[in-house]
Amino acid sequence: MWFENSVIYQIYPLGFCGAPKTNDKETVPRILKVIDFIPHLIKLNVDAVYFCPVFESSSHGYDTADYRNIDVRLGSNDDFALVCKKLHESGIKVLLDGVFNHVGRGFFAFKDVLEKGYNSPYKDWFYINFDGNSNYNDGFWYEGWEGHYELVKLNLDNPEVVSYLLESVGEWMDEFEIDGLRLDVAYMLNRNFMRQLHTFCCGKKEDFFLAGEMIHGNYRDIVNPDMLHSATNYECFKGIYSSLNSMNMFEIGHSLRNRFGREDWCAYRGLQLVSFVDNHDVTRIASNLNKKEHLLLAHGILMAMPGIPCIYYGSEWGIKGHKEDGDDSLRPCIDEPVENELTHFIARAAKAHKESSALCKGGLDILHLTNSQLVFERRSADERVIVLLNADACEYTAHFNADAGCGTDLLTGKHFDFGAGSVMPPYSVQYIKVEG
Repeated sequence: MWFENSVIYQIYPLGFCGAPKTNDKETVPRILKVIDFIPHLIKLNVDAVYFCPVFESSSHGYDTADYRNIDVRLGSNDDFALVCKKLHESGIKVLLDGVFNHVGRGFFAFKDVLEKGYNSPYKDWFYINFDGNSNYNDGFWYEGWEGHYELVKLNLDNPEVVSYLLESVGEWMDEFEIDGLRLDVAYMLNRNFMRQLHTFCCGKKEDFFLAGEMIHGNYRDIVNPDMLHSATNYECFKGIYSSLNSMNMFEIGHSLRNRFGREDWCAYRGLQLVSFVDNHDVTRIASNLNKKEHLLLAHGILMAMPGIPCIYYGSEWGIKGHKEDGDDSLRPCIDEPVENELTHFIARAAKAHKESSALCKGGLDILHLTNSQLVFERRSADERVIVLLNADACEYTAHFNADAGCGTDLLTGKHFDFGAGSVMPPYSVQYIKVEG
């Protein structure tokens, strides 16, 4: 499948394009701005763009009002179709946010219930109790997502709802030729619906990619042959920045070994999870790390660990944003891309990842581990890559059994001699492809 050797780039369109925070009903083709970023994406060696919600909503996008039309703050369906066309022409796949657990209060079916109450033909599209009342004094109670009543939970056991959503996805596949979906709050999404979605999408397009937002729980509950291909790897997300901040590489080393090691008992051995260092819901990695020198290491781990790496827009040049300052601080408007040392490093690491069978699909073994250093091997049937990370300000010589004499650094092209010990420069990342 194409996604197994890919690097994803995430965009939160309403923020990225500088759209108004609430829907002003004015159609402005802001989404066309993405076309200007395509040369930057190509330089980054990105294979797919994942768009957070693009469909009509009242505010942040996750309160869907219309699954069939692009949010007017971003433009028209034709505008977005052109963006998808230009991305595809550049060899870049398109992934959309599938927000199927809930809708906004402006969704047509819920508006009909507000108007007609018990007589609405759509009352069974939601979880409604006409003996209660809502926070909005609607005259009936309904279930909202995790207590957020601006997000009305859909009844995905209702065949009419499922049919409507699958028809909508089919339209996206036909009109925009999308290549996959990231399912919002998949950790609580109806499992039968996910099975039906998988059958529908993969029946229509064999290599269609389905990934789910998984914050907690067992990833294998939803990542399996009947549901999704992947899920978001929140466990290792935390381990990456926490290990660097505490100078305790044992944390991320433990997570990698016990989740992706070669032993059959490893929890996620063989799974291609979506790995990341930040996204639209969490503090930016540049704000999460105590030392700016560790930015390269965080992204170095991201591109070398098992999984499908995902870069959040702007983080490739180190912009900051704190979750405690509100979502807007995490989802800024970007006028144009920036290229700096971090950008160039991520581009090289992405290229190395994509072109290495070991980094994409290989097993994992920890070879050397200290508080400040981590060395692990990725091995596939035809390739070995040894990853060396030094989080310390001092040069370090690692002694371990590499069972190899020399190799080539995939990031720099330089020859590497394991010799009596492997020299690791300060704050360094090395991907050594073993020769022979």
